[in-house]
Amino acid sequence: MRSHHRAAAVAAAVVAGALLATGCSSGSGGKKSEEGAAEASAGKATTPRMTVAMITHAAPGDTFWDLIRKGAEAAAAKDNIKLVYSSDPSAGTQANLVQNAIDQKVDGIALTAAKPSAMKAVVAKATSAGIPVVGFNSGLDNWKELGMLEYFGQDENIAGQAFGERLNESGAKHALCVIQEQGQVALESRCAGLKKGFKGKTDIVYVNGTDMPSVKSTITAKLQQDSSIDQVVTLGAPFALTAVQSVADAGAKAKVATFDLNKELVTAVQDGKVEFAVDQQPYLQGYLAVDSLWLYKTNGNFSGGGTAPVLTGPAFITKENVDAVAEFAAKGTR
Repeated sequence: MRSHHRAAAVAAAVVAGALLATGCSSGSGGKKSEEGAAEASAGKATTPRMTVAMITHAAPGDTFWDLIRKGAEAAAAKDNIKLVYSSDPSAGTQANLVQNAIDQKVDGIALTAAKPSAMKAVVAKATSAGIPVVGFNSGLDNWKELGMLEYFGQDENIAGQAFGERLNESGAKHALCVIQEQGQVALESRCAGLKKGFKGKTDIVYVNGTDMPSVKSTITAKLQQDSSIDQVVTLGAPFALTAVQSVADAGAKAKVATFDLNKELVTAVQDGKVEFAVDQQPYLQGYLAVDSLWLYKTNGNFSGGGTAPVLTGPAFITKENVDAVAEFAAKGTR
């Protein structure tokens, strides 16, 4: 459980609903993404050229990471940084990618610690080599013990509790929380937080997030097996859109709400197909992670004093406020 101070900070983020933006693909469209990043930059640093490696646990085709990467590229364009992005959902392979960055003697590393134990040894190697490492998106409970300099992201457990409390207000009684990758700490924390904040019954189902037809059939089957499920909670925008199809296929009356955004999800909220989304501002996470390494290398700055994370969410996106982010989503930047 977090401190009251941090909980208050998260509550403030929920109320404020801070709205930033931007997005790009981990596999293709590099030049277009770089152009978008340049457009988002307000000038360019004249400091010596740096190389920063960003290594995530992104699965192929997950559009959430497009937003992370574009934020990182915007910061890199501004800070005269060469950004080297790589990703792999396998924790072992991700650790090898971090080792490759160390071998290339980069100036800084930004990484996600979805499975912290796999990152421990390699982060220690980077630190020993004099390479600063910052964490973002996953690993909030472990970044300090791993020896990272800073962390940027959402407190997923508290976000889950806030999600559950919102379901209480809507009158939901039986929620199905869909986890697309078993053992991924951020996802597990979301459902754990939901279970804590929600007064009704919470069931958890694990699906293979890289096989969307399987995701659809699994959710459909659960809804057909138990008609008392009146709320489907997904942990990513693509899965919410699939869950909407599952509800229709099952002939169920369950509502759908989710964590995270993409352009299609914004439209679904506008149309009332998805109740709401919890936005952790992935563009901001990518931007701050890269910019923080430039600040550290050029001026010795580090956010949070090495003891506190920088929280980027949660902010609730509902039908009432979704139009405020729709224009950014239409550009693929929110």
